[in-house]
Formats: sequence, structure tokens, C-alpha cells
Amino acid sequence: MAIQIKRTRQFSVNLKRGLLVAAVPLLVMSAPSALALTQVTSFGSNPGSLQMFKHVPSAMPTNAPLVIALHGCTQTAANYESSGWTALANSHKFYVVYPQQVSGNNSNKCFNWFEAGDIARGQGEALSIKQMVDKMKADYSIDPTRVYVTGLSAGAYMTTVMAATYPDVFAGAAPIAGGPYKCATSMSGAFSCMSPGADKTPAAWGDLARSGYSGYSGRKPKLSIWHGSSDSTVKPMNMDETMQQWTNYHGIDQTADVSNTVKGYPHKVYKDGSGNALVETYSITSMGHGTPVDPGSAAEQCGTAGAYILDVNICSSYFIGKFFGIIGDGGTTTTTSSTSTSSGATTTSTTTTTTAAATCYTSSNYAHVTAGRAYNSSGYAKAKGSNQNMGLNNTFYTTTLKKTAPDYYVIGTCQ
Repeated sequence: MAIQIKRTRQFSVNLKRGLLVAAVPLLVMSAPSALALTQVTSFGSNPGSLQMFKHVPSAMPTNAPLVIALHGCTQTAANYESSGWTALANSHKFYVVYPQQVSGNNSNKCFNWFEAGDIARGQGEALSIKQMVDKMKADYSIDPTRVYVTGLSAGAYMTTVMAATYPDVFAGAAPIAGGPYKCATSMSGAFSCMSPGADKTPAAWGDLARSGYSGYSGRKPKLSIWHGSSDSTVKPMNMDETMQQWTNYHGIDQTADVSNTVKGYPHKVYKDGSGNALVETYSITSMGHGTPVDPGSAAEQCGTAGAYILDVNICSSYFIGKFFGIIGDGGTTTTTSSTSTSSGATTTSTTTTTTAAATCYTSSNYAHVTAGRAYNSSGYAKAKGSNQNMGLNNTFYTTTLKKTAPDYYVIGTCQ
């Protein structure tokens, strides 16, 4: 997919013709989604001159999450609905904003992830996208601690831009077929970044990420990184370099704490000392350049196959949402009253507590591992979070797992 043709400033196509033929194939898009988007025409100063489209599901709760979904080159906001985010938002109750590039900025409608004036905090396209978040917060009840960003190709590179420049805004990011922040700061550098890729030390990459908001010491976004193992447009080494950047940014090492398969695809998780998953990678075996989807009506399925929206039997949007914590079992809020006596006086207090709604899953150990509720350890299935041994990881052993907290399962039954 095309992921960088410069703004309307002139440059020599002939100079890069060989690379452009390889890296910028003509993209014939599928028909736009029938799921309606609404354009927002005013959202701050918009220095990057982007367009904003939103999806607002019905019956939204207060303090709902928000996802920013960035399309790839030559795509539109409506095209990128095929990745499944709109349909998931309807089911799981979060807002979605689809920024849209215009040809006046970039002839192939790529986000300008390599332009210095568009990838700095408080400037250009990065600021325009941040202003879209501000607009949604002003108009709706958005939980400021649950704002996320994801994107494909040029949108994926812009995803790491947003994570680095606005870590105070985004709790999580998910680049698909992209690369590290400041992998390139020029058009010629962008071609090299895409293929063969840039090789730096984790510390060097981490310093570049930290330069996005120098001196920032608050909460940092966690990353879910996706890449096709046969991607010839943005080489797969970009996934590993992105992992190195963001593990170093978080101050953790580059040794995976979990190595398993999800839907048959290699999956690695990198955790901090407290066991929190901060970075994960999915390598989609034999997939080329695109967003992986799994069309269907089952709980873990989503998306509609099309150009660069690839049916490979795993819906990235669903599993990214799970990693972010916005797709799952939710919780229940209960109010209890208690009466106590002190020095002869009776007082009544009311306490409101929120507890996770326990949900049980009964299936084979292999199915639990595939769904991410458990992981494989030397041929045995172990419950995610509690690490309880469930027995052999195969289709013959059946276990009931109870989810008691996000990403935490125990062997048991629901009462």
C-alpha cells in the first residue's frame, strides 16, 4: 500500500520510480461501508487540514472509551470501517473517530508520518488528530483514561506518532503494518524505513519515542503491534524495531514474557515487573500488507474483506480492543448500606463499590489458549493471570475458567 507521497510540494517521481512501483501499487478500494459516519466540520484550529468523521453508537453510557482509527493511503474513513471498529463499537459501546487525509495534503491521501511539521507535539497533523479527541470530549461523556489510537500502514506510522507525542492523551496504541516513531523524517528516509527497514538499538529507538514529549513522566500508552510476515511493502523487521522502541520507552527488556499462538498466529507479550502487559506483537503468518480481519458473526469475528483489509481468520480490531480493555466482560456496580453504633449513636453509611462481573468459559484447553484466556507452557495450558495448571494443551481436556478481573482467569465455576 502507498504510505508516503509527499505533500503537493514538487519532487521527482523518476528519481524514485523503482521504489514507487514496488511500494506504491495502485489501490482499488472496496465499496464504502454501509455503516454511517458523520462528518464533523469544526474541531479546533486544525493546522493539519484533516477531515474528521465520527461514529456514535446508540444508548451510550457515561464515561465511554474512544478509539481513533487511521486509514492507509488512498483509503477513506468509510473504507476503513471495514476493519471492524464501527461494528465493535455498536456492540461494546465506545466511540470511534476516523480522521481522513485529503489530497491537498498528500496526493495519495497518506498521513504525513515522515514530515517534521506533522509529527511534533502541538503541530500539523498530529495536533489536528489530538483536537479531534478534544472535540469528542467536549461533546460527549468520554473517559479521558480510555482513549486509544490505531491505524494501518501510513495510519500505523501516524499511530506511533500520536503515542509518542501525546502519551498524556492515549492509553494505548495499535500500529498495523507500520513502524517506529521517527523512523523517518524525510521522504527519502521513509522509503528506506519501509524497506529494508531501519536498525537501531532499543535505547536509540526509545530516545526517539521520548523526544515526542520531552520530560514527560506520566502514564505511558501500551502497544499492540501487528504485521504480516510476508509484507513486501513495509518489511516485517519494522514490527521488531517498533517492539524494541516501546519496550525501551516503558523501561522493560526485549525478552517476551509470554510466547504463544492466538488463532494459530505467533503472539508475544512483554510485561513489567508487576506483570502488566505493556507491549504485545502479532506476526500474521504469510499475510502481506493490510489489516487482518475475520468476517462473521461470532464474538471474536469482525471486519469485511477488501483491498488491504485481509481475511486471515483473525480480526485485529477485536483482539486490539481486548488488549486495550474496552472489549470484554465489563463489570457491575452495587450499592450497599451498613449501620454501626458508636458511643451510643447509630450512624448509617452507604458505600458504592464496583466489582468485575464474573464470566465463565467452558471449552477445551486448546480453545482457551487460542482465545487468549490461557497460554501454552511446555505442552500444558495455564490460566492467564493466575497461572493455574489446567492440564495438557489439547482438544481432549476441558476446563471451566472464570474471569475475575481484566486478563485474569481462575479454574472454577460461576455461581
